[in-house]
Amino acid sequence: MNILVVRTDKLGDFITALPAIYVLKQYNKSNKVIACVAPLNEELARSCSFIDEVIVDRAQSSVFTLVKKLKEAKIDASITLFSNTRVALAQFLARIPLRIAPATKIAQLFYNKRIKQRRSLVKMAEFEYNLELTCALFPNIELEYKKPLLAFDDAKEIYKEFCATNKISKEIIAFHVGFGGSSDANLTLDEYEVLIRDVLKRHKYQVVLTFGPDERDLCREMQERLSGEKVLFYLSDDGIVHFAKLISNFKLFVSTSTGTYHLASLVGCATMTFFADTLFASASRWKGVGDEKLQKHFMLPHDLKKRDEVIQKIREEFLSL
Repeated sequence: MNILVVRTDKLGDFITALPAIYVLKQYNKSNKVIACVAPLNEELARSCSFIDEVIVDRAQSSVFTLVKKLKEAKIDASITLFSNTRVALAQFLARIPLRIAPATKIAQLFYNKRIKQRRSLVKMAEFEYNLELTCALFPNIELEYKKPLLAFDDAKEIYKEFCATNKISKEIIAFHVGFGGSSDANLTLDEYEVLIRDVLKRHKYQVVLTFGPDERDLCREMQERLSGEKVLFYLSDDGIVHFAKLISNFKLFVSTSTGTYHLASLVGCATMTFFADTLFASASRWKGVGDEKLQKHFMLPHDLKKRDEVIQKIREEFLSL
């Protein structure tokens, strides 16, 4: 059986799909599991041993280009974890026999098995809603998955080389101060600077600030702020998989709820993460796919006095490390 799983949005959203893809493969390893992803997630998708084939949907291309790819894959059933009209229409035109998706938006008209989930109620996390959809295909499927879900044989060697190149002899606490996607809350750069200096004062850990390839200006600003401090500034120009291998060995990854946070949780790194104080953007919905014991979540209120209280709790958390 050829099974298509569709999640064509951002990095963090795609990572929330990986547990569902994993359990589908484990259910029957003779099944072929195909992931349809956005271009930015192609490299990560191809690194997953439980994904047999990757179809990349380039939104700027014609929908008929995607239809052709789907037809060539000879798909028996599809599960669309987050839909839009483009991917829904493509599956309909490709005549996939069984097309499963949440019963939301106009796009649901193109599916022949629609599941009511009401994700806005946040009764589960995003990845748990994704797992639930697999039951529509296999009612007796086992929804447990290994943690960390993604591991690499050469990750320790890459980390050793990184430490040797940068003369690092201490455990690493990483701060990722930027964000993209749909993250609704983050610390200010001033607040991050306070936390970073708190860590530096203890002389116990190596501080690494990580930045995406498009965050060079932000990197320069943080270099100016922390001039003279023993901080390593790392631009992840070597691709998402190399970055995943590296952070899997870090002591802690500190960031807002963005794609890199989900990546850190995926590969088993402990995380400290900042969320908006709303149900839709909360940790209840967007917790990582990794071990919950390795995740510390902080909701950032709009009220300035309450926010200061949360910041103080975060500072106290660092003192306990």
